[in-house]
Amino acid sequence: MPIRLLAGATALITLGAMALLTTGCSKDDPNPLRLGIAYGHRLVGMSDKELGTALDEAVDVGARWVRADLSWGDIQPDAPAEFAWNNFDRVVTAAKQRDLTLLPILSYTPPWARPSGCTSDKCRPADPKAFAAFAAAAAARYAPSGIHTWEIWNEPNLRDFWKPQPDAAAYTTLLRATTQALRREDPSAYVILGGLASTQSQGGSISQTDFLAAVSVRGGNRLVDAVGYHPYTYPYLASDKTPWRTAWQRIADLERVLSAHGTPGMPLWITEYGAPTDGPGAASDGRRKPTGTTTHVTEKRQGEIAEDAVRTAALTPHVAALFWYSERDAGTDTSSRENFFGLRRADGSAKPALGALRKAIAALDR
Repeated sequence: MPIRLLAGATALITLGAMALLTTGCSKDDPNPLRLGIAYGHRLVGMSDKELGTALDEAVDVGARWVRADLSWGDIQPDAPAEFAWNNFDRVVTAAKQRDLTLLPILSYTPPWARPSGCTSDKCRPADPKAFAAFAAAAAARYAPSGIHTWEIWNEPNLRDFWKPQPDAAAYTTLLRATTQALRREDPSAYVILGGLASTQSQGGSISQTDFLAAVSVRGGNRLVDAVGYHPYTYPYLASDKTPWRTAWQRIADLERVLSAHGTPGMPLWITEYGAPTDGPGAASDGRRKPTGTTTHVTEKRQGEIAEDAVRTAALTPHVAALFWYSERDAGTDTSSRENFFGLRRADGSAKPALGALRKAIAALDR
């Protein structure tokens, strides 16, 4: 249950929010901005050696947090009574050994739990209570290891991530069941509304502002401790001010929604931010206006974006966390820019962004 700090105060703080004050960032930490690396689904498939190397690189750059998929489809792939925790256990152990705080994304549906006719793991769960039971089992298993922060789904406002199409009412139902289940198992659970993609309401997807408003009308904003957001701005910087307003500038729109629905000042967690350095089209160096063929940025520009993001996040009100996506390129196939968001190339060699991000984090810590 929320606890009021002061009579008449508009801000509410849950037990989870209180617990977070003493985890991840201590009261003596000179840098209150939580900084992390977002890995998506990659960590669970790595060998022990690869996993150790990946997390060592997070430590090396100065990150203290790691964001990774805790996929329902991985844990209960075949039946509701069977659990396969081993691969994620390895991630938990490796992160703990390096004093990294883990942010699991509870997401993605096994075949047995999908609606009839839906064949993707991005299908919404047919039964929100079954998903909530999975979340409760995860909290019971990992709270003793110090994991208390949870993100509920990834980009639920995008058609590609909530099939057959985004539905704020269905997501709020899932959110309500899941937050209640998490907090029954772990009263100190800190819950983040699944990171919203910056997009427009078209083609089946719903803009981040429209989706958050529809969730908040149903009370979803009062179920969580923070809202996740993915304000990719490339080839522009987070600090750039443009007439058309970048995704970072639109943080103000989310704040207005939250304020209008009774939760002003709610923390925003930037659980993904970054820029690709290759792809099927042209690269932007940030010096000239991008064209219709621009799909990515130069490696130098990626470094500028990384350094600026840390500084800008620290100066943006209510932004409580910034996770860079990602640590290493997923491949070398230039038909998709999705392969090139890494701080390192696929062969492990460092891009300029690695040093730029390390420098920016070190400056923030001074």
